[in-house]
Amino acid sequence: MSLSQPYPELDEFLIAIGAAGQRASEMAASEGAAGNISICIGWPIEVRRRFPLAEPIELPLSVPALAGMTVIVTGSGRRLRDIHHEPTANLGAIVIAEDGQSAHLYTSPRRLFKQVTSEFNSHLAVHHDQIARSGANFHALIHAQPPHLTYLSHLPSYRNQDYFNKRLLRWEPETIINLPEGIGILPYQLPGSPAMMEANIAGLRTYRIVVWSKHGVMARSDLSVTKAADRIEYAETAAMYEYMDLVSGGYAEGLTEEELREIVRVYNVPTTLV
Repeated sequence: MSLSQPYPELDEFLIAIGAAGQRASEMAASEGAAGNISICIGWPIEVRRRFPLAEPIELPLSVPALAGMTVIVTGSGRRLRDIHHEPTANLGAIVIAEDGQSAHLYTSPRRLFKQVTSEFNSHLAVHHDQIARSGANFHALIHAQPPHLTYLSHLPSYRNQDYFNKRLLRWEPETIINLPEGIGILPYQLPGSPAMMEANIAGLRTYRIVVWSKHGVMARSDLSVTKAADRIEYAETAAMYEYMDLVSGGYAEGLTEEELREIVRVYNVPTTLV
């Protein structure tokens, strides 16, 4: 899916990124400087009025499908909860050259970071994979560390894809409606590593949100960055109910398979999970 004209302006994107960062913080999903956000914009957009300082940078991988596009991304060590207060201090705009291998990083004189997030390789690789496959002109990603989802991924049984989804989809009708593919589970990989990047690319081809075992999650959207934040919230709420049930002894019934099938039928949910 692509966004249609009139396209959002830069300040609208900055406000939306700030709102998504604030929501991640409200979910306790971005302790300290944990978490990062990026959006990829596929049409010409003027960034220099807000980010007037330019420097050449080499990209961590070749991204020919993103040639000429702009990626707005959080700076390393910056707090997601601070973005909405002063977005230009916490974000940078990377304009990718026509060769898809180099770029210019545009920042503000108020810049509070030395480099962009250490997870930039995963962000850039997923943007490239999604846009190359779909032809979309916009894509948003959020990495956060919601506590209940992350905790469950420390339990070996919950690192089983089928078991994890069966347990979490039973708590609210909204979960399967908004996450019809379910939630992807990735094995533990070193944060920021090439292995993490490759697993993330593959997982997000199928799922709109994936759990990075023993680390956190990444969610995507080709509509808005706040939609990606919503997906984290739906998944984290389901994980919270599952955690509550575990600590209370597992007495809750949850939605039955028959009730889930009724929801899927009535709301025409495109899922194969029930």
